[in-house]
Amino acid sequence: MLRVLIVDDEPVARRRIRRLLRADRDIDVVGEAADGAAAVQAIAEKQPDLVFLDVQMPELDGFGVLRRVGPGRAPGVIFVTAFDQYALRAFEVHAVDYLLKPFTRERLLDAVARVRESRQPGERGQDPRLAALLEELTERPRFLRRLPARAGSRIVLLDAGDIDWLQAADNYVLVHSGGREYLLRETLTRLEGELDPHEFVRIHRSVLVRFDRIGDLVPTVHGDYRVTLKSGLQLTLSRTYRDRVERVLKRAL
Repeated sequence: MLRVLIVDDEPVARRRIRRLLRADRDIDVVGEAADGAAAVQAIAEKQPDLVFLDVQMPELDGFGVLRRVGPGRAPGVIFVTAFDQYALRAFEVHAVDYLLKPFTRERLLDAVARVRESRQPGERGQDPRLAALLEELTERPRFLRRLPARAGSRIVLLDAGDIDWLQAADNYVLVHSGGREYLLRETLTRLEGELDPHEFVRIHRSVLVRFDRIGDLVPTVHGDYRVTLKSGLQLTLSRTYRDRVERVLKRAL
């Protein structure tokens, strides 16, 4: 019997994996976790043989979970991802299994079969391929240069230099580029930390702007600024983020 833990911040995704696993009577789903911190705790407490681990989670992502668990206590892992292109390339290079959303029951069960072939139930310790993957991801470029975003049913890789501004939408971000909108499953705060601060600046709690797209800034009677992009679009620079913009301006002068 293979003991399985499902980790994904979307309840619908967790339910779907659980439903698809019912086709294998030798699998016992011992628990679920909705975030990285809960996943670390569940792995320690439930000692699963296999974890379906979502890559993109707020605060602590799938790779951060494995680093906290540590190499000596790591179970088998099948990564689940929507469109992290950098991670997909790394998975392929190190022959680490992953499921690209949306996936079929057949693809999921094939991945489980490969885990069974490579690990015995109850076996602990990190797979050398997984250790190599984590090492590479630790050395990934400091700032993102491309973003994988959704446009309808398509996944589009956007160059950071082509992005005009980004807008928070709950746990998603709307990426505005060349007059078009793309959806990215990410938080604005996390993207702010992954994009080059010399190129992108936060002007509002829900808005991140590429600095070279700003045309002018005009103060308002309320102490805010009206920010006009070169496209003619007007946004608001709130007082909370004015210092950040001033620092970027000083570097540019």
